[in-house]
Amino acid sequence: MQFAAIGAAALSLLIWLYLFFFNGHFWQIWIADADGRTVPPLERWPSVMAIVPARNEAASIEETVKALAAQNYPGNFSIIVVDDHSDDGTGDLARKAAAEPGTQISVNVLLAPQLVAGWTGKLWALQAGVNATEGNPPDFFWFTDADVIHGPGTLRRMVSRGEREAFDLTSLMVLLQADTFAEKLLIPPFLYFFLMLYPPRWIANPKARKAGAAGGCMLLRSSALTRIGGLATIRGEVIDDCSLARAVKKSGGRTWMGLTRKSASLRRYVGFGELRDMIARTAFTQLNYSVLRLTGTLLGLLLTFVAPVVLALSTNPKVWLPALLAWCLMSASFLPTVVFYRLSPIWSPFLPVAAVFYAYATFLSAVRYWLGRGGQWKGRAQAQKTQAR
Repeated sequence: MQFAAIGAAALSLLIWLYLFFFNGHFWQIWIADADGRTVPPLERWPSVMAIVPARNEAASIEETVKALAAQNYPGNFSIIVVDDHSDDGTGDLARKAAAEPGTQISVNVLLAPQLVAGWTGKLWALQAGVNATEGNPPDFFWFTDADVIHGPGTLRRMVSRGEREAFDLTSLMVLLQADTFAEKLLIPPFLYFFLMLYPPRWIANPKARKAGAAGGCMLLRSSALTRIGGLATIRGEVIDDCSLARAVKKSGGRTWMGLTRKSASLRRYVGFGELRDMIARTAFTQLNYSVLRLTGTLLGLLLTFVAPVVLALSTNPKVWLPALLAWCLMSASFLPTVVFYRLSPIWSPFLPVAAVFYAYATFLSAVRYWLGRGGQWKGRAQAQKTQAR
């Protein structure tokens, strides 16, 4: 028993030595901070079309449209809101916001066609927006969620970066709400785990295979969309943002992802149940619907995040010392994310608690998939068994 405990403690420490020093320095989030950079002017500002897929977003769509219309972008900029058959008045509220006095940017509200089999709802709505530009496409498409408000300089900063560094896909991880107890416990880990899976350094490295993006705010070069064969190439993907990044990078395009506080999600998660469902929506999809990967992930979460805490309570120094060092590396790597959310550093050692919750939500994601309710979003089950790869 002691040999097993010593082995588990040593393995946990080795895992954390790798994650801390060799996993793309994912935890050094200041590397990907997009807010501190100045925005040099361009000789020519390319045309941009923002496309906002919206399904039952009455609580946020007005603020979203107003923030988009307030962009201080020097080039040709217009907005399309695609109402994905909402039943809460989302389309009417979007039109109301577009008609606000002083709005100088063109805002069109379209009704999405009936969802076609094989497409996820969000991608089908985005495709409807892209189709509306047929014959006169913009230089860039800006795909942004209907519950996100952007600071007035967001588009200018993204276009400047994309043009000067020749990125085909530039995305921003917008700030998620972290006000309630459940949000404070689970939202910073959401960002942390995402960056662990998709280190920004590797995303931006054209020689690295890793590709990722943040779906709430993506600036995509129109020529890159054409080159990958359009959104139809990824039409059935539940994790559409990373699938798009993968397609762009595979085609030879360059990608970049950063973090921002100047764009924020309006979506709030009052309790643990809402956060559980948010995680469960895509967790099993991330594992390619594989039972083997699910088993490995659950065991890996326990060994990486839970074992160091449990084994640090041992009286055997050969067990508690490496376990405590692993827990310290874990807490130290999580601290920058906690600070990014402007929370007390006291939250940092509690990452293992969040990891247990994520393990539970991941298992639930698999159960819902097996029951035919995978990828639940706005009343649609988008991860069907026929989609398993």
